[in-house]
Amino acid sequence: MRNLLLHISYDGKPYHGWQIQQNALSVQQVFQTALHKVLGELPDIKGCSRTDAGVHAYDYCISVKTPHAIPCQRLVMALNHFLPPDIAVSSCQEVELDFHARYSCTGKEYLYKIWNHPIRDPFLNGYALHYWYPLDAELLHEAAQAYLGRHDFTSFCTADRRDRGDFTRTVTKSQVRREGDMVLFTVAADGFLYNMVRIMAGTLLRVAQKKFVPEDIPRILEAKDRGMAGPTAPPWGLYLNRVEYANR
Repeated sequence: MRNLLLHISYDGKPYHGWQIQQNALSVQQVFQTALHKVLGELPDIKGCSRTDAGVHAYDYCISVKTPHAIPCQRLVMALNHFLPPDIAVSSCQEVELDFHARYSCTGKEYLYKIWNHPIRDPFLNGYALHYWYPLDAELLHEAAQAYLGRHDFTSFCTADRRDRGDFTRTVTKSQVRREGDMVLFTVAADGFLYNMVRIMAGTLLRVAQKKFVPEDIPRILEAKDRGMAGPTAPPWGLYLNRVEYANR
């Protein structure tokens, strides 16, 4: 038995997230179909994260256990032959048998894109949130610093059966920068709750609208109340940017 770690990227616009669903097309379903065509079997696969409908990934990791002897580079090329143009495998490597794409993960980084221009860009439809009022990226960056460190992020989590118990996470990066008309919110942590990044982004937009000030965010964290934070930003601005593992 071999355990393989594959890195893929995908355009999430046509899909209802990663996880297989009964009545909607998912990235996992399409990937498994391609894998079955290559290996002639449907091995046990584990994804690094649950991404929602419309969310994109620059780097998504999958662990696959299989007895098949296909070389890693050949597997990459074969999968890309059968996958649609909006999903691509970038690399494959053999890992320890106890490696798990989700549970072995030590951290993730997400990117949220905001197109900040009075006129929408048709080529960014589904790939960035269009926000036409002026944004002060420096003010938003100041506000985003309150997310850094170890906090209970109950206020930044949509209540859901998938998240139970400890809502404490450690955020290691939280920054907002402007690149022309694109405003980028980057956040990295040892883990994320359901809709956490989108609520963080929506709360920063409340700061931009003068409904919050940067000093409000520590108070929102302390409240442990979802109703205190801003709205959940739309999924199409969100990208899984990087997945981290120890010693890799």
